[in-house]
Amino acid sequence: MGVYYFTKDQVEFLSKNKYVIRVSEKAITYSEEFKNIFICEYENGLFPKEIFEKYGFPFHIIGKSRIANCSRSWRRQAKREEGLSDTRKGNSGRPLEKTLTEEENISRLKNKIAILEQENAYLKKIRLIEKDALRKAQRDKNIN
Repeated sequence: MGVYYFTKDQVEFLSKNKYVIRVSEKAITYSEEFKNIFICEYENGLFPKEIFEKYGFPFHIIGKSRIANCSRSWRRQAKREEGLSDTRKGNSGRPLEKTLTEEENISRLKNKIAILEQENAYLKKIRLIEKDALRKAQRDKNIN
């Protein structure tokens, strides 16, 4: 199964659609408005292909798999608490430690210490098991 790339003419055609935020040879970014329209129309009984065609996305350009993937993804997103909004904007990057209070910092460090203590205990057990295995191997070697 290969990747379907848009031609320059198709990219130009799709970029003129008011429900497209961005389009490249490989991908389309649809507006939130279109996603909401899609969900409403889908719940009213229209098929995904019909919805895309109705709002200016020809089936022969978009393709069956792209429509199916968008449909599945948007229906799943619509069930979330955040809805269809793009959650990547607010959740990108590592949280800054500067914003932590002293209490939060202390509890985070206590958790880190507890994890390190567990790791040390685990490593000690592994070393003991390895020593026991070596002793048994030596004993068996000496017996034979």
